[in-house]
Amino acid sequence: MCTTNLNKFFDYNKAWASEILKENPTYFTDIKEGQKPIALLLGCSDSRVSPSTVLGNNLGEFFIHRNIANVVSHTDLNFLSVMQYAVESLGVKDIIVYGHYGCGGIKAAFENKTNGLIDNWLANIKDVIRHHKAELDDLENYDDKINLLVEMNVLEQIENIKQTSVYKKAVDRGEGLRLHAWVFDFSTGLVHDVKKKYNLEPAHI
Repeated sequence: MCTTNLNKFFDYNKAWASEILKENPTYFTDIKEGQKPIALLLGCSDSRVSPSTVLGNNLGEFFIHRNIANVVSHTDLNFLSVMQYAVESLGVKDIIVYGHYGCGGIKAAFENKTNGLIDNWLANIKDVIRHHKAELDDLENYDDKINLLVEMNVLEQIENIKQTSVYKKAVDRGEGLRLHAWVFDFSTGLVHDVKKKYNLEPAHI
């Protein structure tokens, strides 16, 4: 039976830590003192879209939560707790919903097949499909439909963030939370600002 050799990751880790200490001997001592992230990022669980790799952020810069298809569900106490801690305890002012073209969760919801337990989670995406049915029907190419749905989904999740108690309390306190909709493109390696693409309202809301 073929087994995956995970030891290479320990080897990489040792080499990485050694290189970091050469550049900055106090690096790990410094980050041990606490975190001050500049943004909360909600990304997809897909193994190919690691925000740290794609965006090059350092340890401590992003407070990250990931789930299938980067969904903001008002019944998901996990994400809501993450968001509350990021905003109220860590003082985060920027929240990024980070999707990716060709998302498997988006495809599964669009194809509307029975997939088991995940169907309950994908119901959130099916709401997005219903809201944008006319736009999707106007497209003939399957990939174009999926990519449009990916974009509409990140925008829809921003709207869902606005309906959370955490966001509303922040607004009541006069805190200017900035909401961002980004999408990663496998074919180019580039991340696109969806709000900018569609000339939507400024990120500062």
